[in-house]
This record gives sequence, structure tokens and C-alpha cells, in this order.
Amino acid sequence: MSGLEVLGLSLLAGVILLGALGTVISKDLVRAVLWLALTLVATAGIYLKLLAGFLAGTQVLLYAGGVITLAIFAVMLSQRVEGAGVRQESRGLVVGALAAIAVGGVLVAGILAAPLAAAAAVPPPSVTDLAASFMGEFLLPFEVLSVLLVAVMVAAITIARRTDP
Repeated sequence: MSGLEVLGLSLLAGVILLGALGTVISKDLVRAVLWLALTLVATAGIYLKLLAGFLAGTQVLLYAGGVITLAIFAVMLSQRVEGAGVRQESRGLVVGALAAIAVGGVLVAGILAAPLAAAAAVPPPSVTDLAASFMGEFLLPFEVLSVLLVAVMVAAITIARRTDP
């Protein structure tokens, strides 16, 4: 990997960390969702660097496009946006920060301890290969996930209707 590639990946990783931090500490719900959008788009950039164009496109269309749009609508339609910020109760801030540092340290130690094997020149799978795996060996998990998503949508609508005056 060349120095320019390392710089590009480091820059994308920094943007992801900045966006995630902005999402977590933002007191305004709209800004928190926009920070999340930045994080998701930067994640798509990582996928592009890994030559996974289909995955990057899916990330941008479904998550950065669809999910963020739904989240913005949900925030705008909720009553928490009426000028008041989100009340943050940071009782366990120190414990949470220590836990995050510990998990990060374990991950970094594991990454640094793993031997770096030479990357084989394996071409990324095509869209046809992905479709064949979704309709072949991964058909059952794919269908279970679709049923789960429908159930979650019905539950969300039911909960929203109960709280609506």
C-alpha cells in the first residue's frame, strides 16, 4: 500500500470518527442526523477504496439517502425540535469513556498483532454473483430479514398512532 493510499484511508477514518463524535455529542437532533450522514458517506468512501463499488453505492443510496431522509422527517415531525435541545444526562460519562478507550485499545492491539498477509489479486464479486448468493445460499436469512423489517415498520406505526392525539 502506498503512502498516498494510507493517507486517503487515514483521512476517511478521521472523517468517520469526527462524524461519529459529532453524532453522539450534538445537542440538536437535526445536526446529530447530519453528522450521521457525514459518517455514512465517509464509510462509503472506505468501501470505494476497497474496490467495493456496489457496496459503496448501496451505502449512499440506502443509508445516506433513505435512512437519513427518514430520520430528518422523524425529527422534524417530532415535538422535540421546537427550539429545545436534547437533554443529555451524562451520569456515566467517565465510565463510558473508559469503556470506549478499553475496547478501542483491545481492537488496536488485535489489529497490530495480526500478521499482514500479502493481498491476493482477487477481483471483487460482480452484481450477478451477489444476486446469485442472495437467491441461493443466503435466501433464508434474506427473507427473514425482510419479514423482520416489515414487523418493525408495523410496530413503529402502531406505537406512533397510540401517541398521536
